[in-house]
This record gives sequence, C-alpha cells and structure tokens, in this order.
Amino acid sequence: MNDTQRHQELAHFLRTRRERISPEAAGLSVRSRRRTPGLRREELSQLAGIGVTWYTRLEQGQDIIVSPQVLESLARVFNLNAAERHHLFVLAREEVPADPYPFTSQISPQLQNVLDTMGNSPAYIINPRWDIIGWNQAMRSVFSGFDE
Repeated sequence: MNDTQRHQELAHFLRTRRERISPEAAGLSVRSRRRTPGLRREELSQLAGIGVTWYTRLEQGQDIIVSPQVLESLARVFNLNAAERHHLFVLAREEVPADPYPFTSQISPQLQNVLDTMGNSPAYIINPRWDIIGWNQAMRSVFSGFDE
C-alpha cells in the first residue's frame, strides 16, 4: 500500500469510527437535528483534546505527522478494540502501537490469587505510573485504611 492509499484508508477509518459514536453515548446533549449519524468533527476534536482544523486535515487524508498521544486519545474517544487500535497506528504512523498494559488500572484474578496466597507477607502491585492496582490482606493489615 502506498502513502496515498494509506492516507485514504486512514481517512475512511476515522470517518466510519466517528459516525458510529452517538452524541448521547459520548455524554453530549443533542440540541438540533443532524444530517449525518455520529459525532461532528468539532465534538470529536473537543473530546479528544485536539484542534478541529488539525483533525479535519487528518480525516481528509492529508499527509501530516500524528503523535502516538493523539492516536491514543482518538482510540479512547472511539472506544477502539485492540485490533482497531493496531490498525489506526499502522495507518497513521506505519508502526505497531505500544502495549497498553502499562496503563492498566486493575490486575487479573490470577494475579490477585498470587497476592492472596502470600500469607503474612504484605505485597502490592503498581503500574508504571505508580498507581497501586492490587494488594493482599497482609498489606491491608500493615497499612490501615489502605484500600479506602
């Protein structure tokens, strides 16, 4: 796929994802009748924290450089699954996105089970942002009010 085709595919991908999000689902009030389904570019730009002109250029398939942070913001607003997020990054940057796991806010039940089987040893798990995302009963005992 050449650059022109990739940009056209990115434009189509962005448009179709924007059209499938209702204003109500995005937490916006609808004041007037809409000619097309989904969010307006202005609304999407506001939710993603990017400029409407810049987003419009991106959705029109113009050759612009997109940061991973902007793509992550768009993926969040579009509520993309892992495959769609991957596709967005490949179309926009010709690269695979970084693993989203470091930004998780919870641990798996299996990992919680490991913590719970540690007996009297206080233990906790943090993510790369230093958010505490899991702990065991011994941790609660050592630090009262820990999980409030």
